[in-house]
Amino acid sequence: MLGAVALSIGLCSGQWIGDSAVEAHTHRGIEYVCNLSFDSARAEFQYVRRQKPEHPAAYFFLAMVDWWRIITDLDNTSRDDRFLSELDRVIDLCDNRLKKNEHDTAALFFKGGALGFRGRLHGNREDWVQAASDGRAALPIVRDAYRLAPNNHDVLLGMGIYDYYAAVVPEQYPFVKPFMIFFPKGNRETGLRELRDAAVRARYANTEATYVLLQVLQNFEKRYDEALPLAQKLHGRFPDNVIFHKYLGRCYASIGNWAEIERTYSQILEHVRKKKPGYDAVVEREARYYLGLSAMNGADYPAALEHFYRTDELSRSIDRKDPTGFMVLTNLKIGLIYDIQKKRSLALVQYGKVLKMDDCQDAHRQAEQYMKTPYAKF
Repeated sequence: MLGAVALSIGLCSGQWIGDSAVEAHTHRGIEYVCNLSFDSARAEFQYVRRQKPEHPAAYFFLAMVDWWRIITDLDNTSRDDRFLSELDRVIDLCDNRLKKNEHDTAALFFKGGALGFRGRLHGNREDWVQAASDGRAALPIVRDAYRLAPNNHDVLLGMGIYDYYAAVVPEQYPFVKPFMIFFPKGNRETGLRELRDAAVRARYANTEATYVLLQVLQNFEKRYDEALPLAQKLHGRFPDNVIFHKYLGRCYASIGNWAEIERTYSQILEHVRKKKPGYDAVVEREARYYLGLSAMNGADYPAALEHFYRTDELSRSIDRKDPTGFMVLTNLKIGLIYDIQKKRSLALVQYGKVLKMDDCQDAHRQAEQYMKTPYAKF
């Protein structure tokens, strides 16, 4: 939760670099990162490091290159140690500056950012104790930075993330509640307002703020009509960013726009075939699933089965522990199609498979129902 505060903290610090030419390279690097052009981004930030070797900015943004590599391939932990080492370097540089001046705004921003991202990685790896510890350490630094720059709209991204998630996460995930006693209370509406402000008015963090707001509206608020324009904006600006591309497809799926679901996920599947960065087997599985739903909605059952078979095949190699929702729902959909095709014995096999997996989105109830009475599309 607090880890997401990080990028806003780092980005708004750029204005304290104190060199317009260096700042221009920082901006270009950020654009490259958001479009997953990692080599180009690294070159920009390495230039900044050469020009400002004692400033934490370049080191932080070089770490962000690895952060985006991580989140586009979350199951791969091989980059974790390097990323954590880069963040430690940022923290050390900031501590050296803060020893000389405890009100060094850039040092506060970057230190808070490094701690926040460290916590975010620990959260992604389900090390909740360490994630909470880093979050607790980052919060007062964020507060100090906000006190020193109360009119900075970039700061509002970090504040908005905290205010929103501190209010919502304990409701969604009760196991987090024991950790939250160490943190100030959040406010859902305040957080949303701050995120909207940052998305529109932030100088450096507007892209990250837009992305966070998209996640909030799509995943938690279920305000799909509001999420869609944000996904369109992000994908339009950063067409090579697989995460933004997937969110665009998910938004269309949430509102049932079948034509755009077909178009978007077909494009994603084509990027998978071309092996574009980030478009891996996990992304192919998502694309295949939604293309299967689209074909099924259009009564093209052979095409739907082709996509669902591939979804199931990919799930069996991707799901290292228990079957995910993709596998559960895919097997249910295959059973429904078999019933439509009057292949009752095959449909029953599929429903039996579903009941052996963990329930997902009412799949068990549906499987039990259609084991008794064959599914029929009206």
